[in-house]
Amino acid sequence: MFYFVSKIVWFFLTPSNALVVLALTGFALQWTRHARAGSRLAGGAAAALLVAGLTPLGNALILPLEARFPAFVDDGTSVAGIVVIGGTFDTEATNAHGGGSEFTPDTTPEATLVEKTIRQLGLEPTRVIYERRSLNTFQNAVYAKELADPKPGERWLVITSAFHMPRTMGVFRTAGFAVVPYPVDYRTAGAASLLRPFAFVGEGLRRTDVAAKEWIGLAVYYLSGRTEAFFPAP
Repeated sequence: MFYFVSKIVWFFLTPSNALVVLALTGFALQWTRHARAGSRLAGGAAAALLVAGLTPLGNALILPLEARFPAFVDDGTSVAGIVVIGGTFDTEATNAHGGGSEFTPDTTPEATLVEKTIRQLGLEPTRVIYERRSLNTFQNAVYAKELADPKPGERWLVITSAFHMPRTMGVFRTAGFAVVPYPVDYRTAGAASLLRPFAFVGEGLRRTDVAAKEWIGLAVYYLSGRTEAFFPAP
């Protein structure tokens, strides 16, 4: 239930969606006795869309997430295993062209698509265990620990997008699965990205939406007891 409710709530909290709804509401109000308020609302929402879409706002929101955990440095210590958090595939598009569960028409677990890709790359399939039940990051951690059954003293790595690493580390700690962060999929080029506007409104809005979702996710996970801190640190 938490999963489905979160999907519905997030649809309306997504900055780009929320601003469009406000803009449309403002336009509708212009045909009522609240025309002046409607004009202000529509104008303000339109301006906010431009700010979120063209300025480096999205980068400013996502940069602290990406910088929270440093890039992985191999010190030669042996690794017992690697946990990879999903998010690589657009499952609906992949299925449509023949290729996790999402609240969308597609129902193929992302792990199944990864399994097909690994086989195509010629990697040894027996060395990979696929977890197909999780619907969110917290379940990723719980089910991964169940499958991996880590032993004391073992070193496990967790790979996920850099902006998602703080929440990932928080839930793995709560689940009692000690892992070493291996952030990938960086969206910014560091502090330099704070000075670069976006060339297309859609790109900036997408970056803002991704960052906002992660910050809201951190707050929800902390308040619901899924992480021990609002902004987990190394």
